Amino acid sequence: MNDFVFVSGRLSLDLAGTLLWRRSRRIELLRRPDDLRRWTDQAGLLDAPGPMDARALWRVCRLREAVYALIRGWPPAPASDMEVREALAEVNEAARLPLPRHQLDADGHLTRTGSVDEVLGAVARDAVDLLGGDEVARIRECLNEDCTRLFVDLSRSANRRWCGMAECGNRHKVATYRKRRQQEAR
Repeated sequence: MNDFVFVSGRLSLDLAGTLLWRRSRRIELLRRPDDLRRWTDQAGLLDAPGPMDARALWRVCRLREAVYALIRGWPPAPASDMEVREALAEVNEAARLPLPRHQLDADGHLTRTGSVDEVLGAVARDAVDLLGGDEVARIRECLNEDCTRLFVDLSRSANRRWCGMAECGNRHKVATYRKRRQQEAR
């Protein structure tokens, strides 16, 4: 069972989505180092990630906020605010870190190993690839006014509205249904 939702279409956006409802309730999903270990495992970054400590959690949350600020402020204007410039520097620095090591054994079993540095490197490299590639034009924010989750709209018609149907899309459908039923009852 997964504790975390991976609906954004990109690793960096899924990490940014670990802080929910940024404009209102602000629900932090990475509260403890063990939460980070589980996210790393569920994201498929490392097999059996070892213990994560408070410093590792702080580093990942710092990168998460840099990724979010950078993507929300992209592309930076020539005189862009300092937050976006600092976020760009943070993401670029982390993108220089190593990636998880992948090894294949003779039975075809893949093993992914590394530490928090490899997690940071993989997330930052994904953000750099996203912002420097063709998918940058397809980055959207969920249309639920309370939700702040970002995603890449890979739908054929490029009209995806919700971060995911299980969360925001379904809530919208239920609210629309209730409103329609109330109007019919009048």
